[in-house]
Amino acid sequence: MEKIRIFLTDDNDEIRAALHKYLEAQEDMIISGEAANGVEALQRLPECPSDVIILDLIMPQMDGFGVLEQVQRIPPEQRPRVIALTALGREDFIARALRLGVNYYMVKPVEMSQLMDRVRDSARQMEGVCEEPPELPPPPSPNVDDRMSNIFLSLGIPAHIKGYQFLREGVRLVIEQPDRINRITKELYPSIARRYATSPSKVERAIRHAIEVAWSRGRVESLNRAFGCRVAIPEDKPTNGEFIALIADKLGMEKQHSASAAAGG
Repeated sequence: MEKIRIFLTDDNDEIRAALHKYLEAQEDMIISGEAANGVEALQRLPECPSDVIILDLIMPQMDGFGVLEQVQRIPPEQRPRVIALTALGREDFIARALRLGVNYYMVKPVEMSQLMDRVRDSARQMEGVCEEPPELPPPPSPNVDDRMSNIFLSLGIPAHIKGYQFLREGVRLVIEQPDRINRITKELYPSIARRYATSPSKVERAIRHAIEVAWSRGRVESLNRAFGCRVAIPEDKPTNGEFIALIADKLGMEKQHSASAAAGG
């Protein structure tokens, strides 16, 4: 089996080295080339045939958007698939990247297992593999993670604050076991705290801060658009439990619907 050729573009040497080490350790992957900025990427790509480009968006000399514009000029049958891996979660950046042909948009920090899934999905798209239906739909869990990220980031909750990660973990736990939301203080906060080696009180405060950030930025309508109806208003900020329950209920139903559709298909 031919290995998936991956081209890494990121101006952070440590991130690039970590990605290189992890991805090349996979039996089905190889790093075809690397670049620290957009100009270097465009110079090296013709010499480094690649199936997938992992691309940061904010880089010196030329940003990732400039690279995307040039990649779109490559004939479709030869064009590498692109995974944007960036700390930027702004809605306008996501929309612009998707318009320029990004196949997946992922926000740092990212779980390596999820990144590998996206690399493999992208490589299958590159090959045009369509005769293996069970592998075509993305796995349910990453879908939930992606939807969760999109909702949080569209609300303006930055990925680097602790409350962002604590919220993600809280929503995942409640999707797995919905009645945990009724034991938020005794079970949910302590479970998150154990995962991140912190205290339940710090988890509660960080989640509260993340929600306050979202409401202070005035992007509540992004949440309403995600739900397709009015579930929140700027004047009525939800409690931690109300917010987690709202997101978990929405994503849990989407997950069930996807599973039912897959079973029916």
